[in-house]
Amino acid sequence: MVQERILVTQSSMPPYDEFIQAIRPLWDSCWLTNMGAYHKELEIKLKEYLDVPEISLMVNGHMALELVIQSMGFPKGAEVITTPFTFVSTTHAIVRNDLKPVFCDVKMCDGTIDETKIEELITENTAAILPVHVYGNICNIEAIQNIADKYGLKVIYDAAHAFGVKYKGKGIGCYGDASTFSFHATKVFHTIEGGAVTFSDKKIYDKLYNLKNFGIRGEDLVVAVGANAKMNEFSAVMGLCNLRHIDTAMHERKIRYQAYREKLQSIRGMRFFEDNPLAGKNYAYMPVLITDDYHMTRDGLYEYLKQKNIFTRKYFYPLTSEQACFKNKYKNVQLDHARELSKRVLALPIYEKLDMQNVYRIIDLLKG
Repeated sequence: MVQERILVTQSSMPPYDEFIQAIRPLWDSCWLTNMGAYHKELEIKLKEYLDVPEISLMVNGHMALELVIQSMGFPKGAEVITTPFTFVSTTHAIVRNDLKPVFCDVKMCDGTIDETKIEELITENTAAILPVHVYGNICNIEAIQNIADKYGLKVIYDAAHAFGVKYKGKGIGCYGDASTFSFHATKVFHTIEGGAVTFSDKKIYDKLYNLKNFGIRGEDLVVAVGANAKMNEFSAVMGLCNLRHIDTAMHERKIRYQAYREKLQSIRGMRFFEDNPLAGKNYAYMPVLITDDYHMTRDGLYEYLKQKNIFTRKYFYPLTSEQACFKNKYKNVQLDHARELSKRVLALPIYEKLDMQNVYRIIDLLKG
């Protein structure tokens, strides 16, 4: 008997009838993009849900990051200190702005940028720090901000993994000069494709508006050179529908996350990242670290589970700094922890509709 195919994630979907009813007015209005009513409504509701001062919706998370970097007006060739333990989008957004990524190692305890190693990387060309909240694990915000203030640097957080997370009771998008979120279909909250920038300085809103809408500010007025990165109305409707159910989705993920943690914590050679007691969790990912004490390698476990029709993810491997597009440019950079984690981490399947029987089947297979 062929076992059910289990993927590492599955898109959350609102009830079919709810979505169909929600998009019905689009056929009456024929207003499908260009900051329509649903786009505006989603901005308002996400601003409230994420507990942030300001927000600007984007066509996807990558353009959110690329455009907010551009909005800062950094000089060409300036350096941005960042982490290699992330999705390639983080690095690409820096490079595509004609800036230079400077890679800082990460902490083994949670995979986030090692704040104790940032200062030694700062030069006269450094313009910003771009940390990543990995798997929803929150960076050391205070230490990073202290360094930024000391040297007059901007801080832009890649918060693609941290939707809905709060730190010390505040929305994670409140910290730094800006934070970016991804609403891709694989995320805990999605708009099919989409993203957002959150920030405190209202001037950033106008800059982002120009950048995402060709610089158009009137029927006959173009005030800046911009791109096209607007979220369309269908995506906004999907976001509004999913937002109604996000707390339920996170609760269901939490149940599965806790089952994994409870049953796997005693397995020799398998460990978990540390939780931050001052930060919430959104249960978007279920990463485990496979050490030398486990009875097979991380890659061996990946292949073994694949044979059982269970598709995990080596997340993140290779490091972004070691992808083919960079042609070994960063091979001599000291990134010992990041390289180690890239060979150890395996993301297990987790999503709200993952049958608990399948969760326990995966657990049994991991126990060996």
